[in-house]
Amino acid sequence: MNDVEFKKMWWHSRRGMLELDLLLIPFVTEKLGELSDSHKKIYQRLLEQEDQDLFSWLIEKEVAPDSELKQMIQLILENNKN
Repeated sequence: MNDVEFKKMWWHSRRGMLELDLLLIPFVTEKLGELSDSHKKIYQRLLEQEDQDLFSWLIEKEVAPDSELKQMIQLILENNKN
């Protein structure tokens, strides 16, 4: 991943909702570089979702609609625990 791609993903991780920013920004800063290309595409797809859906999934009030998004949510939550 080049610097421009990283900056774009970092920028799109800023949601303007503090609760989401507190989960997504540390994840993208600390873990994005370690992800495989396929996982980066899943993260990018996650960023295309509505804030309300992301928030519901990240607080585990609801479950993401497909297994790839569920897996990415788990990676983000695990990173937050550390």
